[in-house]
Amino acid sequence: MSSFQPDRVHFRTPTYKRPEALRRALQSMIAQTAPDWVCDVYDDDPAEAGRQVVASLDDSRIRYTPNKPQLFASRNIDHCFGADNPHGAEFFCVVEDDNSIQPDFCAENIALARRAGVEIVLRNQVIEYASGTPDARLGTQGVLDDLFTEGTYDAEEFRLALLAGIGVSNGGLFWSVRARSILEIEFACTATLQEYLRTYSIVEPVYVAMTPLAVWAENAEQTTRNAELHAGYLRRELDLKRAVQALRQKVWGETSQAQRATFLTSPRYAAPVEVRVTHVAKALIDQGLEGHVSRREALRLRARGLMIRMLGRLTPEFDRFVASRQRGPVQPA
Repeated sequence: MSSFQPDRVHFRTPTYKRPEALRRALQSMIAQTAPDWVCDVYDDDPAEAGRQVVASLDDSRIRYTPNKPQLFASRNIDHCFGADNPHGAEFFCVVEDDNSIQPDFCAENIALARRAGVEIVLRNQVIEYASGTPDARLGTQGVLDDLFTEGTYDAEEFRLALLAGIGVSNGGLFWSVRARSILEIEFACTATLQEYLRTYSIVEPVYVAMTPLAVWAENAEQTTRNAELHAGYLRRELDLKRAVQALRQKVWGETSQAQRATFLTSPRYAAPVEVRVTHVAKALIDQGLEGHVSRREALRLRARGLMIRMLGRLTPEFDRFVASRQRGPVQPA
């Protein structure tokens, strides 16, 4: 492990043609109560709209890099999760240009990681609705509210959250130089699928902190983060659902019998039982759903899962990713 400066945080900020949003994200770093941080801005805009923003803030802790050649959204985001540590940081976080963090984000996450004895914290983010529009407003809902409860999750328990929802939210991850999980995906896929794959990549305890100290932008209509695969919306959705289905089957096959037996009713997950049942059934997993859903509904969900398996496609990149994270024999689901 390379030497590092204790408590130094390295922010990585991917950006593309959103200078005002970028300014807000960077100003939220400048407002941190923990001052030892550095930020690398990776601008994917050929016109370099972010350069002027960084220059105008005139903060030596913020470094600007134009991507040459252009990486496009998913690769620009993904490389921000790489293991390189050019600034000798102890902690890392990705703050996309349309997101932001609260002043105590760094200080609280560092203190929590020390107190809980973990190398990864997943921090809740409050949702900003209609982000980037005149109607933008902060809500009261956090992105993790319907998935987790507060506390430390071992790796198996954390990965099993994929059958309750998506798991990782990129902007909520805060990790140390000592983390063993490989967070950079390095295989071509959409930015949305990356979050599922990042969840699957966890191999160590994670503390889930439910107090939201960051802002997550709801702006699906404006973003291009999933569009660079040059496929139509329906094709992308079917392939995404197929990959998620296969990943959930992998997680289930690698989960202990004890964890499986309590998953549908475990209070550790905030996702309603009916949501868990839906994901389990659509993943074509044979799990006792009796008492949770009618036989007719179980058959309907399984039929949807079969349709996804028939119409969706798994790419060679997905297979290579799974092989790179292989953790032993998988039981058929």
